[in-house]
Amino acid sequence: MIRLSFGRKKSKSDARRAEEVVRRLEDRSLVLIGLMGCGKSAIGRRLASRLSLPFVDADEEIEKVAGMSISDIFAEYGETHFRDREAKVIARLLGDGPQVLATGGGAFMNADTRCAITRQGVSVWLKAELPVLMRRVSKRTTRPLLQTDDPEAVMRRLMAERYPVYSAADVVVESRDVPHEVIVNEIIDALLGRERLDRRPAV
Repeated sequence: MIRLSFGRKKSKSDARRAEEVVRRLEDRSLVLIGLMGCGKSAIGRRLASRLSLPFVDADEEIEKVAGMSISDIFAEYGETHFRDREAKVIARLLGDGPQVLATGGGAFMNADTRCAITRQGVSVWLKAELPVLMRRVSKRTTRPLLQTDDPEAVMRRLMAERYPVYSAADVVVESRDVPHEVIVNEIIDALLGRERLDRRPAV
């Protein structure tokens, strides 16, 4: 777990709103979901800083446990093995709340993981349009699912498969090319407007 401090000075209003979110979270995690390139890690770090909570990147935790990069896990063991490991790591991490937890793009597709997030967290979908995603992921060459001759076609397929499932998230915020603090404010606004933040689901 890491705590980060960014340069923006918190106003008293920011501090009160952040305290209210954390109070209502109790021991649950804020779980960021969405496709690769939607900004889960970058925005998650800033959100955690605003809320004075730890930030955890599930992919980084998986790499620590495996002792290898996600690309290498895919190459050596395949996606099925990776998804199984991912589900186990996220289940463990959810017991460490409150925190801001960024998950990989496929994590929420696992039914058991979705149930665990519902029980122990509040899910936030950072929804981004295709041009935004492609512009961002084109800057990195370490995305296993995009190691293909037509990465845009892969991204379109992932959007078609995953967006209907992501729509079950407690909160949906549009990820776009604006300062990250804008998105952080919108997430906090959305969280404070959700009754789900006050109520735990029946188990």
